[in-house]
Amino acid sequence: MQAPGMPYGSPQSVPGTYQGNYGFQPQPMGFPGGFVAPPVQNQPTMNGTIWMPIPPSVPNCPPGLEYLTQIDQILIHQQLEVLEIVTGFEENNKYELKNVLGQRVYFAAEDTDCLTRNCCGPSRPFTIKITDNLGREVITLHRPLCCGSCCCPCCLQELEVQAPPGTTVGYVVQNWHVCLPKFTIQDEKRRDILKITGPCVLCRCCEDIHFEVKSLDETCPVGKISKQWTGLAREWFTDSDNFGISFPMDLDVKMKAVMIGACFLIDFMFFEHSK
Repeated sequence: MQAPGMPYGSPQSVPGTYQGNYGFQPQPMGFPGGFVAPPVQNQPTMNGTIWMPIPPSVPNCPPGLEYLTQIDQILIHQQLEVLEIVTGFEENNKYELKNVLGQRVYFAAEDTDCLTRNCCGPSRPFTIKITDNLGREVITLHRPLCCGSCCCPCCLQELEVQAPPGTTVGYVVQNWHVCLPKFTIQDEKRRDILKITGPCVLCRCCEDIHFEVKSLDETCPVGKISKQWTGLAREWFTDSDNFGISFPMDLDVKMKAVMIGACFLIDFMFFEHSK
């Protein structure tokens, strides 16, 4: 959590965690077995949905990102679209973002026109609006139309993260590589902050697929973006995916928001294919 008077965007100083400005020491993260925690009784609800309690305001924190100061893991569950399953007609994607207690932290909805969705498929440009439990749009993700082929390294994928809408806090930029999916997380001034590297083989049966988030020199693990195996039927017949993201508790909330954006870009690039 950011302390009063600390410059906006500066990482927190915790003994044994950081090396330099954005270098990280390896540290254990999450729950064994992948993002599972026991249920909590008497949780706050709204319209039948269990929401994470509204946190107190944090100085120098973008409005709505206070939730991210209190978590080191977030689960992203894509909602099943019945019409899309039956007809193959591409609908706007919708997602629930939850903490490890199963409480909803945010709700994300794609805002793309019908023609673009069904003509461009998973390569489409998109805008995803992420709202909190008060219905406020707190994060906006913009992906322009670009090429993701290794044969065309001059126009690779990119995603802009705004929090609040209209204020850019960072970017996710694809890096050219012959066989590995690689990305760089940048801040609002396009300075490189973190690296993301995925596996060479992205199709695995009964296994989670992990994208490692590391320091710039790729020597220190910082976090992880994991595409979770959801069962043979769901994997084969739908494009509805579940992801888990882990990051240090004291990572700058802006970089946490950019990691969430990276998860959505990875989903569209590698897993949002028509079954």
